[in-house]
Amino acid sequence: MARLHGFQKKELLDIYYKMLLARNLDEKQLIMLKQGKAFFHIGCSGHEAAQLAAAKNLNSGKDWIYPYYREAALCIGLGMTGKEQLLSFLARGDDPNSGGRQMPQHYGHKNLRIVSQSSPTGTQFLQAVGSAMSRKWEETKEVVYVSSGEGSTSEGEFHEALNWSSREKLPVIFHIQDNEYAISVHISEQTSGSSVHSMVAGYQNLSRFDVDGTNFFETDLAFKQAVDRARKGKGPSVIVSHVVRLLPHSSSDDQRKYRTEKDLESDKNRDPIIQFEKYCIKEKAATKSDFEKIQTKVSKQVDDDAEWADKQSHPDISTALDHVYSNEPDLKESQFKTINEKIVMVDAINHAMSEEMISNEKMIIYGEDIADPKGGVFTATKGLTDQFGKERVFNSPLAEASIIGTAIGLAVTGWKPCVEIQFGDYIWPAMMQIRNELASMRYRSNGNWKCPLVIRVPVGGYIHGAICHSQSIDGYFMHMPGVRIAYPSNASDAKGLLKAACRMDDPVIFMEHKGLYRQGFASSPEPDKNYILPFGKGKIIQTGDIVTIITWGAMVQKCVEAVKACELDKDMIEIIDLRTLNPLDHDMITSSVEKTGKALVVHEDNLTNGPGAEIAALIADKNFEHLDGPIKRVGAADAHVPYNWYLEEKVLVQNSDIQNALIELLEY
Repeated sequence: MARLHGFQKKELLDIYYKMLLARNLDEKQLIMLKQGKAFFHIGCSGHEAAQLAAAKNLNSGKDWIYPYYREAALCIGLGMTGKEQLLSFLARGDDPNSGGRQMPQHYGHKNLRIVSQSSPTGTQFLQAVGSAMSRKWEETKEVVYVSSGEGSTSEGEFHEALNWSSREKLPVIFHIQDNEYAISVHISEQTSGSSVHSMVAGYQNLSRFDVDGTNFFETDLAFKQAVDRARKGKGPSVIVSHVVRLLPHSSSDDQRKYRTEKDLESDKNRDPIIQFEKYCIKEKAATKSDFEKIQTKVSKQVDDDAEWADKQSHPDISTALDHVYSNEPDLKESQFKTINEKIVMVDAINHAMSEEMISNEKMIIYGEDIADPKGGVFTATKGLTDQFGKERVFNSPLAEASIIGTAIGLAVTGWKPCVEIQFGDYIWPAMMQIRNELASMRYRSNGNWKCPLVIRVPVGGYIHGAICHSQSIDGYFMHMPGVRIAYPSNASDAKGLLKAACRMDDPVIFMEHKGLYRQGFASSPEPDKNYILPFGKGKIIQTGDIVTIITWGAMVQKCVEAVKACELDKDMIEIIDLRTLNPLDHDMITSSVEKTGKALVVHEDNLTNGPGAEIAALIADKNFEHLDGPIKRVGAADAHVPYNWYLEEKVLVQNSDIQNALIELLEY
């Protein structure tokens, strides 16, 4: 049987069918949009050949896929049906991407290993690198595909991903679909030399391909070579496919405002579907009649599928809050058996990681400067590289987004990263990865994907660390559904909570006050390896019946000292150490305030819009009728933390601040 570039007629017609299906779905969805049946659309028209070439060379359901929003044809090529894409477009309950939780064209499919995608394009690059790391470690021969338009290559995370994957020779295929426009901005205004291909030339171990993405056969050859190279362990590739965007950026865009008619007409003349059909006919690989039959078939199929999808049910409103967190049962507190009469917090954290690494072979630890011989700037990871090897405990590039992004990709593939951000003050470059990716992965995929990693981060002041080494970040992350938060005040709690975090099925931000690492008052007996302290379980440090003090972290000791300095009867003041900020121990707070009638919330974060405001609101909602005075808060001043120690004292909470608030409250 005659072949065209190695493809039999049946294969060629199947490729044409899938390209045409993607095109007709675009057209049908735009009609349905005008009918008021949906609210948004982003099309792939003009990108079909490049995407089908990619799909043809990937193993569907085995290789890992990180698409972007213009990738309908790729998903069809991997096995997603027209019905499934229409369910997503109409946000129906059976939408395999997200159960109607995400906008259209935000792809995800568990069975096809299409990892859930979010809107801020560019974040997927680092996640793909993380998944590629685990593929290399497991020696699976699987590759990871990640794609975007040329505009997203301006994001720093693209270059971070290239750096990491090139250095480690990871099996990643970066597919940059260059249609020359990042919404309305031309590539000449975005990219050095107006060429992504030349821009990435400096990365070692990186193979580059520059192809006409409207030519299926040329692009297919590039993908064959790149995928083969990746499977052989030779490293990543960047494939820049020059495509055309035959539709506006989205249904909210009018490209006639920034593109000329001549420009638009030129793109139409490069339509990849028309080129494919003409070439196959010219080379006598298929006939015009063959293509006409497919056109008729696809047109009817899309009409029928759209009619069917429109009749499907919307998501059950009772499920709107499902999948924010895991449905796995909460961990149970185990018996406290002492193995060391006194241990400081930093050592307790170190021991917790060591014990969990022994019990979980897929747990890994990385971050900046954490490997031996240094073992972290606070030595929390000291000795762990020597114990477990550089394959499991290693240094990352100095790039916080890289640390979190790759950890997400690793967790998606079933690994358990426990990563360190060196200071809470440096976590902000990773904020996009944390807020839009880590926190939402389970929810936005309707429970299909999860990334239960642990982020350890030293926080807090009182160490003369000035503006960039003293921040409290509690309030920022308490406002983030989907991420659990621990904040221990002593060594034993730190060990039990960290071990729980390493076993939980939710992502965790584990805050460690660096001022407590070696303090004697934060030291405690060390529990054995079986001790687990569940999240959401506070501890009563001191019982009383007149005032409830609610606090956590370094403020626990300050509250104890402040109460002592007031020289009050011991049974007057109840002090609660929350230990975790998400979840809060609502029951303990409520029960205590019902008993005392007065509440004082003490925290190190800024007072205005700080975590104390939420706790105060909770008490007002639940305990108003029991209150015998105003709910008082003590927090840091609404300022940055300065270096000079006298200025630092003025900004941060002092014992006297707690004393004054307590005395004032007692007067009611």
